[in-house]
Amino acid sequence: MAQQVARRTTFREVLAVPEFRWMWLAELLSVCGDQLARVALSVLVFDRTGSAFLTGLTYALTYAPSLLGGILFSGLADRFPRRAVLVGVDVWRAALMAVVAVPGVPMWSMGLLVAGVSMANPLAKSAQLALLPQVLPDEGFVVGMALRNVTIQSAQLAGFAGGGLLVAALSPRASLALDAATFVCSALLLRCGLADRPAAGGAAQSMGARLRAGARLAFAAAAPRTLISFTWLAGLLPVYEGLAAPYAASLGGGSTAVGLILAADPLGSVIGALVFARCVPERHRAGLIGPLTVLSAVPLLGCLLHPGLAVSIVLFVVTGGLGTAALMQATASLMLAAPDESRGQLMGLSNAGLTTVMGVAPFAAGALATWLGAPNTVAVVGLAGLVLAVPLTVVWQRVRPTMAVVEG
Repeated sequence: MAQQVARRTTFREVLAVPEFRWMWLAELLSVCGDQLARVALSVLVFDRTGSAFLTGLTYALTYAPSLLGGILFSGLADRFPRRAVLVGVDVWRAALMAVVAVPGVPMWSMGLLVAGVSMANPLAKSAQLALLPQVLPDEGFVVGMALRNVTIQSAQLAGFAGGGLLVAALSPRASLALDAATFVCSALLLRCGLADRPAAGGAAQSMGARLRAGARLAFAAAAPRTLISFTWLAGLLPVYEGLAAPYAASLGGGSTAVGLILAADPLGSVIGALVFARCVPERHRAGLIGPLTVLSAVPLLGCLLHPGLAVSIVLFVVTGGLGTAALMQATASLMLAAPDESRGQLMGLSNAGLTTVMGVAPFAAGALATWLGAPNTVAVVGLAGLVLAVPLTVVWQRVRPTMAVVEG
């Protein structure tokens, strides 16, 4: 069976599964809208304040509060029907983003609303990832994960590259309104396209008990703990996204250059996911998580040379491609090791940490860029990623043979 899957193209087969097709399309819409909104927020804040620090802070609010949301809410993806969770979160996010788009909303209110959207993201992601192995069992799951990664990054690419042009042609607030509309469309697709499955969890537990159980599941054993560390580290390296506006300004560029910088990581991710899924044999994939993570940090060191826009984009494309391949396999390995009744909690914690790092890193980098400048700051983050990735790789090579289904 493994040989049969390896020698034939199966993207069409997984797209032929109606539930997966609706999940895929709903995520495609909302991710594209989110990336468009991030371009709009970066341009809006930098135009109004001229501050790299405040730009990084605003971008951080699209990610960082996910830690709290993941800790508090991700277990709900196991306690309640996952379709209902997905639809409810989309409605919530649509309502908040619609308010953000209203002219005259103060900056502090905008920050709180964006943080509210970010807090809900881990619940949606944990429900989605926990549901995927049920929609695509056996070998179809791995193929669906690969297709999902390719199309998500394509949506990010479209949202970032087109976002710079759209924001320049229209307005940041109109782009934010489009993001709200994508959440509405996503909710409708999920409500109509997914079967109404019962909740996966067992007996009701208090929040404290759920948190303790989730922590044991994630961190008690070395193998899942290392995989989660790899996923979190993947959120550190794309710091150039949060610094896109000041980085572009250092090169004399405007909103179009911001969009191009933001598009570099998704472009690399599409290439990396396709090459990894099609060219790397399944038996070798888990062993490459560490080396790919190490290599993904290296291109960022080139920013010390203060390259121009074109070279910078190439460096970011390479980092995005290598990092996505590593993250894709780390997520798949972790998900396959988790029992269904606890999968939402585990994936929620993993993704909450990932999105939190993706938020905290630009916030810290924005402050650092005030003194070092954006290109030097990106290089410093690349060095930090390299220092962290090497020991993790050593640990993973030692504990990988012990990986088994995690006991909740």
